[in-house]
Amino acid sequence: MQRIGRGLAGLSLAVAAAVVGAGAVTGQPVSESEALEKTRIRSTDDFQAKDAGAVDPTTAPGKAIFAEHCAVCHEGGVPKAPSPTFLAMMPGDAIVAALTDGVMKVQGSALSPAQRVEVAEFVTRRRLSGEAKPKLPPVCKGPQLAFDAKDAPRAVGWGHDNRRFIPADMAKLSAADVPRLTLKWAYAFPAALRARSQPSYGWGTMFVGSQDGTIYAFDLDSGCTKWTQRVSAEVRTSIVADAATKRLYFGDLLGRAYALDAFTGKVLWSEKLDDHPDATITGTPALGGGLLYVPVSSLEVTQPADPKYACCSFRGSVVALDPATGAVRWRAYTVPQPPREQGKNPAGTPILGPSGAPVWNSPTYDAEKGRVYFGSGENYSSPADDNSDAVFAVDAKTGRRLWHTQLTRGDAWNVACMLGSGSCPKENGPDHDVAASTLLIPLGGGRRMLVIGQKSGEAWGLDPDSGRIVWQRQLGHGGTQGGVHFGMAADGTRVFVPINDMPDTGDARVYDASIRGSGLHAIDAATGQVIWNARAPEDCAGRKFCDTGISAAVTAIPGVVFAGHLDGKFRAYDAATGKVLWQVDTTRPVPTITGVEGKGGSMSGPGALVVDGHVVINSGYGMYSHMAGNLLMVFAPAR
Repeated sequence: MQRIGRGLAGLSLAVAAAVVGAGAVTGQPVSESEALEKTRIRSTDDFQAKDAGAVDPTTAPGKAIFAEHCAVCHEGGVPKAPSPTFLAMMPGDAIVAALTDGVMKVQGSALSPAQRVEVAEFVTRRRLSGEAKPKLPPVCKGPQLAFDAKDAPRAVGWGHDNRRFIPADMAKLSAADVPRLTLKWAYAFPAALRARSQPSYGWGTMFVGSQDGTIYAFDLDSGCTKWTQRVSAEVRTSIVADAATKRLYFGDLLGRAYALDAFTGKVLWSEKLDDHPDATITGTPALGGGLLYVPVSSLEVTQPADPKYACCSFRGSVVALDPATGAVRWRAYTVPQPPREQGKNPAGTPILGPSGAPVWNSPTYDAEKGRVYFGSGENYSSPADDNSDAVFAVDAKTGRRLWHTQLTRGDAWNVACMLGSGSCPKENGPDHDVAASTLLIPLGGGRRMLVIGQKSGEAWGLDPDSGRIVWQRQLGHGGTQGGVHFGMAADGTRVFVPINDMPDTGDARVYDASIRGSGLHAIDAATGQVIWNARAPEDCAGRKFCDTGISAAVTAIPGVVFAGHLDGKFRAYDAATGKVLWQVDTTRPVPTITGVEGKGGSMSGPGALVVDGHVVINSGYGMYSHMAGNLLMVFAPAR
C-alpha cells in the first residue's frame, strides 16, 4: 500500500485503503462503498487485522442493508448526508444511536435492532456485538469535583494565540526540571487508533476530545473526571476555553461547531457550518473581537478515486460565529465563486472547478488591525487558481478580503493522482498546503511579521499589512508528507519550525535526500535566517510504520521546545541550541488509571500542553501508515 500524505488531511483509514483497492486502480467505475467493500480495512499498526473485532465488509450482513436503505442518500443523493468516508470514521455505537432515537430515527425505524447494529458494523468495519464495555476514568468526588474560579484559562495556544508559547507563570516548569519528568498518570481512550485533540486547561481542569466524540473534563492532578460529554463524531481540534463566558468551543469530524458549558459539559449550541457532505473541521476555532472564527476543510479530495464522481464542488472557508448563539455572522470563501463545469474526465464525468483550497489551520486574530489571517490547501480540480496554497487576510468584522498571497502556483491535486487515474488534474500537484497556522510575530519598533510554514518544506515571512513576501527559507524537501504540517511555535522573535520530510512520498516524484529536513529548526522571524537545526534521530530500527520526522505541532516554554515525533518519541529540546534535554518512548505499554494497559504510537496533530508543572500529550496516529495508539499521558518532575 502506498503512503497517503498530509495532503489528505483527515482522510480515513477506510478510504486510504479503498483508494488503492481493485477497481479504483484500474480506472473502472466504482462507487465509494464498492471500493470500500473490495479492500479489507485494517489499522496501520496491523493489530486490527489480527483482531477478532474487525469486520470484513465483503461478507458483512450489513452490506445489503446499507445498499437498500442508506446508499441512495449517503452516496450523493442528499447533499447534507455524510459520505461513506465519514461514516467509516465514526464510532459504531453512535451510528446505532442515530438510527434508534437520533437524527436518523425515521430511517432506522424500518430496521430491527439487530439490523441497525449490522449496518454500523459494515460501515465502521468494527464488530459491536459482544464487545466489552469500555473502561471509563474514575469519577471525581468531594473537593476534586470543584472548579477553581480563580484559575481562569489563559489566552494561550490554539484558539487564542497560535504562537504556542506558554509563559513561565503558567508553565511552572523550568529547563532544569525537564530531565526529571516522569509519567504521573495515563488514560487509554476506548476503541481508539488515534488521539488528535490538543488538551487545554482552565478553572483547575484539563479538557480534551477523543476519537469516539467524548469530551473529558479531567482533574489534572489525579485523572478523575468532573464530567464527560459525547457529541456526534470525532473531535480532533483543541478545546478552546473562554474565561469571559465560561464556555468551551470546538469542532467535530462532521463539520459541526459546538459550545459547551465548561462547568457542566452541557451542549449550549451546535451548528453545521457547510452543506457539503465531505466538509469537516480540522483546525481549532479561534476567539477574537467578539466572534468565533471556524475554519472549514473537507475530505472531497478522496472522492475522485471513483471516476464517476464529478470533482470537485467543495471550496474552503472561514466562518465567523456569534459565540453566544452559534449564529453565522459572515463567511469568507477561499475560492470566491462557485465551481462550474470545466470539461469531462476520461470516464465522461463532468470536471468542476476551481475547487478545494481547504482551510486546515486555526485562524490567527490580529487585535491591533482588526484582521484574521489563515492559509489554504491545494485546489482539488483544474483549473488551479491563485487561491490555493495561499495566505489570506480578511476584515475581522465583515470577512471582506483585504489581501491574499499565493506561495505555490499551479497546485491542483487529488487522490486520483496517486492512482494514475484520469480524474487527476492536469497540474498533478505538488500538494503543498499551507496546513499550519500563521504566526503573527512582533519584531519591535512597531514592526511585525507573519511567519508561514508550508508542506513545501519552506518557511516564509510576509508583511501583515500588505501580504508582501519579505523572505523565504527552504528547510526541507517537502512533498505529500513533507514539510510543515500542524504547527510551529515562537519565543519572541525566534520561531521553531518542525519538518516531517519522508523518503517515500507516495507518488512518482523524486526525493532528494540531500535536502531532507526531518527534525526541528530555529529561525529568526525578521529575516528567516537559520539559528540552529536539530535533525531527527534515526531511531526506527526497522519498526513497521515508523518514521523519524516531526508532524505534530510543537510547544515552547522559556528555554524549552517540546516536540512529538512520528517514531513515537516525545522530546524536549534546548531552545537556544537544539540539544535534546529529555525524551520518552510513548509506544511502550503503560498501566493507566482504569487498570487497562495502554500504548501510544506515532505523534501527529496536537502538541503538548504545559501547565502548573505538568506536561500533557496525546500519542497515537493510526492513519496514513503511521503507528496507532490511544494514550493521553501526563508527566511531572519526579520529587
